Amino acid sequence: MHDTKERLSLLWIFALLNYLYADVVALFAIVGSPNLADAPHLPPWALLGSAVLMEIPIAMIVACRLLPFRANRLANIIAGAILTLVNGFLTFVPPLVGARTPALPEYLFFATIETVCTSVIIWQAWTWSGVAAAVSSERMVRQPEAGITSS
Repeated sequence: MHDTKERLSLLWIFALLNYLYADVVALFAIVGSPNLADAPHLPPWALLGSAVLMEIPIAMIVACRLLPFRANRLANIIAGAILTLVNGFLTFVPPLVGARTPALPEYLFFATIETVCTSVIIWQAWTWSGVAAAVSSERMVRQPEAGITSS
């Protein structure tokens, strides 16, 4: 897989699956707790924020394939940075400042993978060359003036 668009799309799928499974594991922990009344209850605005955050990698899977080079590169850098910062802030900062968090060891495991993945996405987009993008995105179908045809 040499096409950067394909690689970025695949990385977004990988990140999304990690986000989703981490949430499933956290849900199992909540449902399996002895007293559901002690389980965290999120207000509607927090659920909406979570939905917006999950829509970013979902949209980026398609955006990586459809956007032209400059918009694609910029979208990947911005989306990757937002998700890296939010994930890092919500997962790793509270324990550093002594705050009590419901983060389970499994969730920290997933958060580390997610943070590394979105950091790789940022790096891939940042180092993506416009020359390579122009060559790989154009498919040569027919050039009769050069005597070249392909199927």
